[in-house]
Amino acid sequence: MKETFQIRQMTEADYEKVYELWMTIKGLGMRSMDDSKEGVTRFIRRNPTTSMVATDGERIVGAILCGHDGRRGCFYHVCVHNDYRMHGIGKSMAVACMKELQKEQINKVCLVAFKSNEVGNRFWKSVGWTFREDLNYYDFTLNDENITQFNK
Repeated sequence: MKETFQIRQMTEADYEKVYELWMTIKGLGMRSMDDSKEGVTRFIRRNPTTSMVATDGERIVGAILCGHDGRRGCFYHVCVHNDYRMHGIGKSMAVACMKELQKEQINKVCLVAFKSNEVGNRFWKSVGWTFREDLNYYDFTLNDENITQFNK
């Protein structure tokens, strides 16, 4: 593969191509409301500079939803198309997101990776992220209609 990918900020107009990419990623958990066009549009409008895509020509081959709450940044749905892995795309997107977070005076970023996501967990450890064993992660569902389905 010729390495011609570019990293740029994700826009609302990217949704269809990003969603198409998400559907190719085995094990990715997609939420019916949060990951809808309306949900992602709301997220990008709240965080207009921090989410990234990797492109090869017109094709989106990688994506990270990235936002912050004013204190800590968070990565969601970090993915690279299977055909483009092992070429630095994931790391390049993560660095671009982190630089944008730093511009907004955010000093720490986190992510959640499913325990069953061997590829993702191996990647994050290999690029220097710290696996936290000193905390428990909790969540509370506010809307039972926001269903998670995992890609097969």
